[in-house]
Amino acid sequence: MVFRLCKQQARKRVLGEDMTDISQAEEKTRVHEEKEADHHPYFRPRDAATLILVDRSGTTPKVLVGKRHDKVVFMPGKFVFPGGRVDKADYRVPCAAPITPELEANLAKGSPKTPASRAKSLAIAAIREACEETGLCLGRKAEGKVTKLEGPWRPFADAGLLPDPSSLFLIARAITPPGRVKRFDTRFFTADASAITHRVEGVIHADAELVELVWVELGSKPLADLHPMTRNVLNELDTRLATGPLRHDAPVPFFHFYGGKMQKDVLS
Repeated sequence: MVFRLCKQQARKRVLGEDMTDISQAEEKTRVHEEKEADHHPYFRPRDAATLILVDRSGTTPKVLVGKRHDKVVFMPGKFVFPGGRVDKADYRVPCAAPITPELEANLAKGSPKTPASRAKSLAIAAIREACEETGLCLGRKAEGKVTKLEGPWRPFADAGLLPDPSSLFLIARAITPPGRVKRFDTRFFTADASAITHRVEGVIHADAELVELVWVELGSKPLADLHPMTRNVLNELDTRLATGPLRHDAPVPFFHFYGGKMQKDVLS
């Protein structure tokens, strides 16, 4: 009991330090966004997908983050989750299994409704971006003759795999505020680390977009430097993980901006 109490007190001290770091980071981001918003006209957000891989093998869940190269233009040296915008070809990629009806229903929520074809594209984009940026592939052995896959999907074909979106869960949706050079309508997915079936060597190196991959405990200090919106999503994930196994029937938050302020709604 004493040992457990000491751990709780230590965690509170760490969380206190993290909250200070988070507040400072949020202030820097707010000032930067206000300056940026003064210089750019309205841009329509583009569909994008992010994948947060979770390792629940220990007492505290860990998430996989990658450290960006310090020479890149966008968020140099920062820890990020793999993700990017949807490609036109994502819908046409053959899959080992379809997305679950529950996931498709969650992706369809909001206004305007997302059609089934776009829902598949979003889920597949999350898998593609994860493989491209981390070398980690969520796939399944294909039955029969493997369809020839090229470009970013070549690692799947080389391993005899097809992408498998059946393990994905939708955690949140967020739209970049107006006035930014790049605006994205991002769906944040999560999947258990056990869904990783193949690793491509040589993706992470000193000259790559991501120079390091790290499994980090939720609530730990390295995550304090993430973008405030990403931290909001992580808080949602942390809350859902605390209730037990991930479920498709949990509320899905929608973060967006209205009147210059961030709003949080629930997709319906």
